[in-house]
Amino acid sequence: MLHEALIEIARIAGFETKSADAPAPTRQTARRYRPRRTVSDRVREAVLALAEGKASLLTHEETAWHSITFSGTRHEFMLDFDGIEAVVAGENFLEALPDHEFAIPGHLVADATIREVDHRFGANERMLVTAVLLLLEEG
Repeated sequence: MLHEALIEIARIAGFETKSADAPAPTRQTARRYRPRRTVSDRVREAVLALAEGKASLLTHEETAWHSITFSGTRHEFMLDFDGIEAVVAGENFLEALPDHEFAIPGHLVADATIREVDHRFGANERMLVTAVLLLLEEG
């Protein structure tokens, strides 16, 4: 309102203004904050994708480690495959994990193993799988 009043005063006084013909300024909205995906996020997404989206993630523990020549992280996952379809996906996961080529930028999966499997048969078939991935930082 103040801006429009000043333009009107300038017009009445005979001043030439550029802003008189310009459209009113548009209100810009703030850009949404989008956090960066971490290595843990990428590893978790890759493991759940390999589980064909049929597993529930119960735990994910990340531990940093270093040696003289390498540094990286160790990731331990506990996945829950609940139901017959999910257990079939879990069996596929068990078979595919050791040889799977993960694509995680800046990291190499040096080892992917199954540490424990708890398979319960019956009407409510369920499989709990504990998998361990060892990541090395590239470069």
